[in-house]
Amino acid sequence: MQNCTIGQVVYSKAGRDRGKMFVVVEVEDEYVYVADGKLRKIENPKKKKRKHIQITHTILDNLQEKINKGMKVSNSDIRKNLEDLIELVEECQELN
Repeated sequence: MQNCTIGQVVYSKAGRDRGKMFVVVEVEDEYVYVADGKLRKIENPKKKKRKHIQITHTILDNLQEKINKGMKVSNSDIRKNLEDLIELVEECQELN
């Protein structure tokens, strides 16, 4: 079983949201709850089986810290972090 942690960036491997990038906001035994701040908001995260996600080695530390401390995480925080990550990946791909 894949190890996931709160604040980790994952990709959906199954369902209508296949290929989309999400952030893990809650972890249960065989399920994780993910949000992207747009379609899946932090107030209503998507419940996904662990086998239906592709984990990355990227952890958004600021979001992880906020969630673990019980602080309010806004949808704009999630969107901004994911957008910054996408831009960074695209810049790296252009350099190669």
